[in-house]
Amino acid sequence: MIIERQQAVTVAATSVMERTSDPRLREIMVSLVRHLHGFIRDVRLTEAEFREATAILAEMGKLTTDTHNEVVLMAGSLGVSSLVCLLNNGDQGNSETAQSLLGPFWRLNSPRVENGGSIVRSDTPGVPLFVNGRVVDPAGRPVAEAEVDVWHASPVGLYENQDPEQAEMNLRGKFTTNADGCFWFRTVMMTGYPIPANGVVGRLLKLQNRHPFRPAHLHALIFKPGFKVLISQVYDPADPHIDSDVQFGVTKALIGNFVRHEEPHPTKADAGTPWYSLEYVYRMETGEAVLPRPPIK
Repeated sequence: MIIERQQAVTVAATSVMERTSDPRLREIMVSLVRHLHGFIRDVRLTEAEFREATAILAEMGKLTTDTHNEVVLMAGSLGVSSLVCLLNNGDQGNSETAQSLLGPFWRLNSPRVENGGSIVRSDTPGVPLFVNGRVVDPAGRPVAEAEVDVWHASPVGLYENQDPEQAEMNLRGKFTTNADGCFWFRTVMMTGYPIPANGVVGRLLKLQNRHPFRPAHLHALIFKPGFKVLISQVYDPADPHIDSDVQFGVTKALIGNFVRHEEPHPTKADAGTPWYSLEYVYRMETGEAVLPRPPIK
């Protein structure tokens, strides 16, 4: 098509997208062109702004490394990650779900740990936390032999891949549920933390007068054939940023009951006081078990 006016560009591009052989990719590309062209018209994007936008996209690619993913960080900061998650789980967002954001810090091949063991692998000062999790199916029946990958930030707000003071795979571990669908382990109480703000995302937050903090949370990725992989984050309601998460990830179903105890632990005398406990039920949905692509190595 020879372009005669600006409206013809959308017609031409859409007609090309409609030739895509894969039906799902065709649906996505046609809609993308229509909405993207509509957005450009809506804001009347200038040529200078377009050049700046492409430079920002290129910069995000350059900032993405084996230990940091600026693109994932931006998707979360725009609410895109949370929206995609909720649209695809919990009856398309109409019911509660334990599904949440994968985040930019999940790693493959976390060390296996026996139930009751600790995921603290280096000197990590912090208040002890004892986690008791239970994995169930949609009907509430236990899911046995499920692999549960857990990870979280340290009490200083850093994941081990960000912190040279922490041992490799510190505060990470992989458990297997028992016949009752249960797994349990010991760690230290995590804290909220600021997302990396020295790149494109940080500049955006500053321009919007937004803080960069995520509330304290425990990650879990649960794998069992016959079920959709459950990716979850359980949040501490006492965190000061529980209602203003920079990544829009907190839902009512993901708020955990982190209980503070002032009396000695009944079986772990070395825990001292205070210590915390967390009990949480992870409800999986039936589906295909497909692991996500790790955002970092």
